[in-house]
Amino acid sequence: MSKPITESLNPQAAKDSQSTAPKRSLTPRRRAREYALQGVYQSLVMRRAGSLPNSAAIAKQLSEDPAFRRCQLDLFQGIFEGVLSRTDELEAIITPALDRPINELSPVEHSALLIGAYELALDLSVPYKVAINEAVELAKTFGGTDGHKYVNGVLDLLAQKLRSTEIQSN
Repeated sequence: MSKPITESLNPQAAKDSQSTAPKRSLTPRRRAREYALQGVYQSLVMRRAGSLPNSAAIAKQLSEDPAFRRCQLDLFQGIFEGVLSRTDELEAIITPALDRPINELSPVEHSALLIGAYELALDLSVPYKVAINEAVELAKTFGGTDGHKYVNGVLDLLAQKLRSTEIQSN
């Protein structure tokens, strides 16, 4: 396999080049979501290029990063495999909340939205505020300047639809 596409998504590499940048302290859960985002991103980029993504090869490639051992493996696998196996279903949930065609989203925003929609729709053990916050943090870390605001707005709309009972009880 050629050089990983996810290298362009490595925020630590950019921060390492800046000596004054503070080091990020990641929980195993946040690290799992970051690796899941990188895998989903790689899958989306491959799909957009007309290639069929191989989720096992992507997961293997991600697991070769030394920091991967510090992520919560079951969370990574659940999100990564869950999103990839239900991408069409998740995109159908996301699309009505978008202001543009889904294929016009940046791959980072698209990946963060898929992960957020997965947790909102299919993992009810994750509180809706956590699902939204984690996806927004992923978009802040890996995305463009204001991409996180877009992710927040879309997921807030989805939460109102998917988690209305939970929202009303808060």
